[in-house]
Amino acid sequence: MAEHLPKISTENNVSGNQTWEATVITLFPEMFPGSLGFSLAGRALKEGLWSLKTVDIRSFAQDKQQTVDGTPFGGGPGMVMRADVIDAAISSLDKAVNLPIIYLTPRGKPLNQVRVKELTKEAGIILLCGRYEGVDDRVIDARGIEEVSLGDFILSGGEPAAVALIDACIRLLPGVMGNKLASIEESFEDGLLEYPHYTRPREWDGREVPEILLSGHHDEVRAWRKIQAEKITQERRPDLWDKYNFGCDSKFNKH
Repeated sequence: MAEHLPKISTENNVSGNQTWEATVITLFPEMFPGSLGFSLAGRALKEGLWSLKTVDIRSFAQDKQQTVDGTPFGGGPGMVMRADVIDAAISSLDKAVNLPIIYLTPRGKPLNQVRVKELTKEAGIILLCGRYEGVDDRVIDARGIEEVSLGDFILSGGEPAAVALIDACIRLLPGVMGNKLASIEESFEDGLLEYPHYTRPREWDGREVPEILLSGHHDEVRAWRKIQAEKITQERRPDLWDKYNFGCDSKFNKH
């Protein structure tokens, strides 16, 4: 069998809604669910709010050696995953024509919260995890596969990136997070990084919790948090700060 199914693979969850399905095409299906089997994601998996399916690429190799890669035409280091093998793995999925297929690669478009939200509106996603030097471009072009990157760094394979992307989606699914405000006030939700958080004890190591947070004045707390979010964003992510300012200017100019 090419598919490796976790415990939950139902079409509908306990609330009667369609189960959001993540399918991972990988050389290492045993890496899943990994950390997705714990905490919020793990609880949601058991409750049927989402399901996970893995497809073993090596099962679609066409020789006894189960070869899935080859040397690159034109020379160069490493190996390239074969288009025919990847295409056969995708073709084995009934829903491949209806779901977005995403190839996790450093050369892809940077993933952001807007795209994550869009993916949660789909019935699910299909994630292709590369290894070696990557995947033959012909299958990417033929299948119209979306290339996505988690950032400007290199991983040994697409599996850790797939876990991160799935986790980002799962937490936004209905019924996964108990407090809806928690997701609304997170980083990126309004174009800013999130404000600082504090909890007990009130004083630690000579450091006090900001007095405004103890005042009980909710409007003043919200204003303080907004100022802190703007300050942090300006210092740490000038790219986001520029976009935020542009958005504010656009709104102002419309009035």
